[in-house]
Formats: sequence, C-alpha cells, structure tokens
Amino acid sequence: MRKIKVLIVDDSTVIRRLLSDALTADPAIEIAGIAANGKIAIAKIPQVNPDVITLDMEMPEMDGLTTLVELRKLYPKLPVIMFSTLTQRGAESTLEALAKGANDYVTKPANVGSVNAAIQSVQSELIPKIKQFCNWTDTLRSNSVKLTSLINSPAGFKPCRVDIVVIGSSTGGPNALSTVLPAIPANFPVPILVVQHMPPVFTKHLADRLHQQSSLHVHEGAEGDLLEPGGAWIAPGNFHMTLRRHGTQLKVVLNQQPPENSCRPAVDVLFRSASEIFGANVLSVVLTGMGHDGMRGCGIVRDAGGRVLVQDEATSVVWGMPGSVANAGYAHKIVPLTSIAEEIMIQTHACRNAPSYAKAGS
Repeated sequence: MRKIKVLIVDDSTVIRRLLSDALTADPAIEIAGIAANGKIAIAKIPQVNPDVITLDMEMPEMDGLTTLVELRKLYPKLPVIMFSTLTQRGAESTLEALAKGANDYVTKPANVGSVNAAIQSVQSELIPKIKQFCNWTDTLRSNSVKLTSLINSPAGFKPCRVDIVVIGSSTGGPNALSTVLPAIPANFPVPILVVQHMPPVFTKHLADRLHQQSSLHVHEGAEGDLLEPGGAWIAPGNFHMTLRRHGTQLKVVLNQQPPENSCRPAVDVLFRSASEIFGANVLSVVLTGMGHDGMRGCGIVRDAGGRVLVQDEATSVVWGMPGSVANAGYAHKIVPLTSIAEEIMIQTHACRNAPSYAKAGS
C-alpha cells in the first residue's frame, strides 16, 4: 500500500528533525519534503505532491497564517495540520488558523524531559490525525448508521422537558461551535455546557472568541461557577467538568481524575454528570470529532430518557465521535451542522411546561 507523504514546514532545524524521526518510525508514513518557510513550501508542493502538510506558525518570509491562506487558494482540500506552541500567542494563532481553513493542530512538546519523550509525544498526537485525514482509518458509513438508529428508536417516544444542554466536540469543533453558539439567542432558557478537546490556555481563548461572536455569555468554566440560562461554559483544558446542585443552585465542579477515552476534559464525564442530576431532562449534542468520546455518555443520557442529537457525516470534519454515537443506536436525530442550533432550540422550547425531574442536592 502506498505510504502517506508528509511535507514538513518549519524554520527550526531541530523541529524538522524531530518530526522526521517521529513520523518515519511509522511504516505507513514517508517524508515527501521539508521547507523552512511557507514560500518554499508552496513552491515545493507541485514537486513532491504531499498528502498532508504540517505547518509551523512563526517563520521568516512567510509565516504560517499567511501560508495557510495561500494554500487554501491553490489547494483547498489538501489537509493541513498546524504545529503550535502551548502559549497564549500560540493559542490565538491556532484558533485563527482553524478559522482560516486548517484541518487540525498539534501542540509542540514542552517540558517532556528527553528527545525520546518528545518523539513519543509527537507520534501519539500527530500520527493518528495524519492517518485520519488521509483515510487510513475505518469510517462509519451513513447508510448503515441511519438504519441502526431507526431500529433502536423506540416507537412513540415522547421527549421530556430540557433543563440543560451538554455538547461534546473535538477535531473541527472550534469552527462547529462558532456556527452553533452564535445562532442561539441571549434569552435561551437553560445553561449550555461544552467539552471541546483542547489543552490549557487554548480553551480560554476559545471561550473568549465564542463570547465575542455570540449573544450568549460564553465562559471558560471555573470551580464553583453558578450556571444560569443564557450562558455557555467551556470545560478548561486538562480538567474534567461536572455539575453539582446546591439547593436550587447549579454549580461547576472541576477535577483532574484520570483521563477517559484518553481525554481530559472528557465528554463522557460531563454527559454522565448531567444525566445523574437531570435524568430525562438532558439534551446531549455530539459534534465533529475524532474517536468515540461521548458515546457511552449518550447511552447513559438515552437510558435515562434524555435526548441525543448528533452532527451528520457530510458536514463533520471527522465523523468519529458523532458516528460512534449514531452507530450505537443512541442518536434520536442526525442533522447537518447548520441545523444544530435550530434543533437545539426546538427541543429546548418544547415541553417547557412539563415537570422537571432534576435531583435536589445540598
């Protein structure tokens, strides 16, 4: 089988060598070429015909964002994975790159202790994404998924009142959330909680960016935050986000318990917590993302009588997370990204006079 050809674009000789060593250790990957800046990279693409590009942010002559804009004019479908620093500036630039058409990002190893540890970090983070975007992983097909969902949908199911909306996303999620949350009005009657797979610093900038775009008040979740209608809370990087009732108040509780599905924050943790408190009054939404985080949580939500909504394959950057939920038969509805906000509002405004089954707490 033909190997995946990667073009590495980075001005650092050390980083180019690190990436080359990390990637060529996988027999499915070969280095098609290297480039010290975007100008050289664009000139090389017709010569080496890469399947995917790793792109640094800060480079001389033509930086990563400028390169990305030019790449998208010439090669709109060529996968581009940004290689970002785990800093405030890196987070801002990465979110801008995702908005301008980058497929995904990986953060550069920091404080890992050795070259071997850095290589392992790159391999664990970058190689699965390269293979995903180059179709080297099995994908779930829509036709079989829709049939499974139909078979498992109970006849005559009647939705309950929605008292909380919980959303999970990963690869492609920042742009998907930028479509969904700004379309929800400020007078939305229940709180929204979101787990987006991102490291620390990045989640704060994502929340700030979404707040600027939205009528909702969007925050990065903090310990003890009081949840209210008209607000959305993004789980902070490296922390699971759960909920706790204190009398009539609902608060955010953060923890650093072990990752689930190799993720912290994990979607399953949030969905499980919401279901424990609100029972049938939960609307869970799974957007684009790699892996299967959220699948078990959706099963718990559905078993409790709550609703499950997933993004369709056609509009997902990666149909891993939503596809796994749909394939398990947990999705009540599979809709395109542009219909997600409308569907959330329809489900939430329905049955507003029905009783709430949320558990009291202290």
